[in-house]
Amino acid sequence: MLAIGCDHAGYSLKRSLIDSLSSDGYEFIDLGAYGEDPVDYPDIANMMGELFMKGQVFKGILVCGSGIGISIAANRFKLIRAALVHDQAAASSARKHNDANVIVFGGRVIDKSLAIGCLKIFLETDFEGGRHQARVLKLGQ
Repeated sequence: MLAIGCDHAGYSLKRSLIDSLSSDGYEFIDLGAYGEDPVDYPDIANMMGELFMKGQVFKGILVCGSGIGISIAANRFKLIRAALVHDQAAASSARKHNDANVIVFGGRVIDKSLAIGCLKIFLETDFEGGRHQARVLKLGQ
């Protein structure tokens, strides 16, 4: 199961990502925001963190205006490895080399079609392990 959440600045992109997830048959939990009224990104990241800690989700998608704030907030949780992604190479590397389990976008800085492409790569790419495993373990997995 995966979860998706955003603040008000990421709402438009989140809607596009949800449409893509739905058409591809993914099941997900929508953590909000549910419109463009102000929402604080740490609150959304905290909800994501709680779901990871309870074992209810294993992958996630977060969006704020730049992607930076919500990445910082999400990475405070031991079980989350959130990667801010701007292109398809980063989406692939985040999974293959870093075993990232949350992909993050800046709703104000990435094109919707590019974000959808990055999300598909992220969800379809496996962690390579091997030489990368020891590094990921040092992150406090």
